[in-house]
Amino acid sequence: MIRKRWIMPLAKRLRINKQVGWHTFRRTYATLLKANGEDVKTVQELCRHANPATTLMLYAQAIPETVRAAQGRLVEMVRRSPGRGGA
Repeated sequence: MIRKRWIMPLAKRLRINKQVGWHTFRRTYATLLKANGEDVKTVQELCRHANPATTLMLYAQAIPETVRAAQGRLVEMVRRSPGRGGA
């Protein structure tokens, strides 16, 4: 009833066209915990998953800014690597 009466109307006002259910909140929770630097074991326990693979494979999503930052760090590491001829 909460979903039908409150969550879906709010999602509609926010122009969210995807289905919003309870797992949406669980995924957001796991994703934000990982984004804040929590280790996977802590996130697993907070989400009450029996297996950490469930947490990583199904719940914790990569945040685009975090992905871009990781890629940028890798590019800089390669640029500074010895033997690149001029670096």
